[in-house]
Amino acid sequence: MTDTSTRSADGRDVDELDIAPETGWNALFLDGEWVPAGDRDLIDVENPATRTTLTTVPSATEDDVDEAYAVAEEAQSAWGQRPPQERAAIVSDACALLGEYADDLEWLFAVECGGVQLKADFETQLAQGTMEVGAGLAMRDGGRRKDSVTPGKENLLVREPAGVVGVITPWNFPLYLTSRVVAPAIALGNSVVLKPDEHTPLMGGLVLARVFEEAGLPDGVLNVVPGYGHEIGDHFSGHSVPSVMSFTGSSEVGRGVGQRAVGAYTEPALELGGNNAHVVLPDADLERAIDAGAFGSFTHQGQECISINRHVVHESLYDEYVAGLADRAEQLPIGDPREEGTLVGPVINESQRDKIVGFLEKSVANGATVEAGGGHDGLFIEPTVLSGVTSDMPVACNEHFGPVAPVIPFETDEEAIEIVNDTEYGLSGSVHSTDVARARDVADAMETGMVHINDQPLNDEPHVAFGGVGASGLGRYNDEWIMDTLTTLKWISIQREPREYPY
Repeated sequence: MTDTSTRSADGRDVDELDIAPETGWNALFLDGEWVPAGDRDLIDVENPATRTTLTTVPSATEDDVDEAYAVAEEAQSAWGQRPPQERAAIVSDACALLGEYADDLEWLFAVECGGVQLKADFETQLAQGTMEVGAGLAMRDGGRRKDSVTPGKENLLVREPAGVVGVITPWNFPLYLTSRVVAPAIALGNSVVLKPDEHTPLMGGLVLARVFEEAGLPDGVLNVVPGYGHEIGDHFSGHSVPSVMSFTGSSEVGRGVGQRAVGAYTEPALELGGNNAHVVLPDADLERAIDAGAFGSFTHQGQECISINRHVVHESLYDEYVAGLADRAEQLPIGDPREEGTLVGPVINESQRDKIVGFLEKSVANGATVEAGGGHDGLFIEPTVLSGVTSDMPVACNEHFGPVAPVIPFETDEEAIEIVNDTEYGLSGSVHSTDVARARDVADAMETGMVHINDQPLNDEPHVAFGGVGASGLGRYNDEWIMDTLTTLKWISIQREPREYPY
C-alpha cells in the first residue's frame, strides 16, 4: 500500500489509506497483484447523496472468476500449513490497520455507502471486533479425542481448513459483513475469493484487500473480483472449486445461491432477509420502548437486515407510542452524511427508493395513516411513521429496508405472537416489558433466530451466534459457529492393538 498526499474529489485531505478516487481503484485484486481493468467493462461507483461518480472499478468476467478460484486453490495448501500464530498475527495486524485508518474509512463510508458518522463508527468497531475474534480462532483447539466401542482403538476428530471460501457480500454494511467471513476464514487457514456488491466495491472488497496486503497476507490467499451479480453471480456461486459459499443478501437471491452451491457440493452459509418485529407489551416502559423503536427503525435509513420492520404495540399504549415515535422521527436531521450532525442519509439507489415509496403509497391507499414523514427528495426519504397498519399491508408483509416504522396494534400476548410469526422470515426481533418473565415467554414463542428483551433488534456481537430461520437463512455466523462452517472435521482412528475380525 502506498503512502500519498492528495485531496479527494470533495477537497478532503486523504493521505493515509490512499483511498481518494483520483488514486485509482480501476483494478481487480488477483494473486497479490492489482490487475488493470484493460478492456473489461467498468462499474461506476456513485455517491448516493450527491449522485456523482466517485470512481470506476472493473467489472470482472467469468474468466476472472475462474482465475481467482484457481489462484486461491493453489495458495490455500501452503497457507493452511502456516503456524496458527502466523495466521492470527496477520489478521490482528489487519484489525489494527482498520483502527489507524478509521478517519479515512469514515469518509469513504459516507461517499460510497451513504453512511453517517454514527454508522461509520459502529461498522468500523464491528469489523475490528470480528477480526479480533477471528484471529483468536486460529489458536482454538479444534481437535477432540473420543472413546471407541472397539477394543484397542483410539478415535481422533481433527479440524482442518475447509479449503477455498467464496464470499458474496451486500452494500448496506459492506466492510463488516465482509470482514466477518474473510477474517475467520483466513485465520483458520482457508483462502478466499470475494465478490463485493457492485454498489460498494471499495468498502466491500478492494479496501479490505489493501489492508490485508499491507498486513503481509501471502499472495493468492485473498482475491477480489468486483462485478455485477446478474453477470457473474451464478458462475461465482455455482463454481466447482469452493468448499464453502457465504452469501449475505436478499432471500430471493440467496435461495438461488444456496441451490447452486449445493449443486456443486459446496456448503452454503446464508444470512438473508428479515421482517423483524418490535413488540411492546402493555406493561412496557413506554419511553424506553420508543427510544429503542426509533433507533431500531431509522439507523442507517433502515437499511439493515435486522432493522425493525414492524412495531407491534398493545392497544392501551398504541396512541402514545405512535405520537412519541412520530416526534422522534420528525427531530432526526436529514442530509449529506459528511455534514456534522446528520443522522439520516440517503438510501443506496433509485431502485431501493422506488420500492420503499411504492410500499408506502400502497399502504396509505389501503388505509394506513402517515403520522410523520412520508416524503422524499432524490434518494433522501424522510423517517416515516404509519398508524392504522395491518399485517397484510405492503410495509408490513414485505422487508421494506427503509426508514419506515409501521405500527400495528394488538389486544393479547397471543395475538402479538401471531402477528410476529405471520411471515416467512425469522431473523431477529425485540420485546419490551417490565416483567422479564412475561417478555421471555413471548420471546420463546417468536419464530426467529434472535430476540432482544427491552432493547431493539440492531444487535450483533462478534462472539455470539448470529443468524435466522426460515427465509432468513441457513447456519450461524461469528466465533465457534462460523468456525464449524469454515473448517472440516476429519475422523482418524488408530487401532493400537490387533483387532479380531469375524472372518
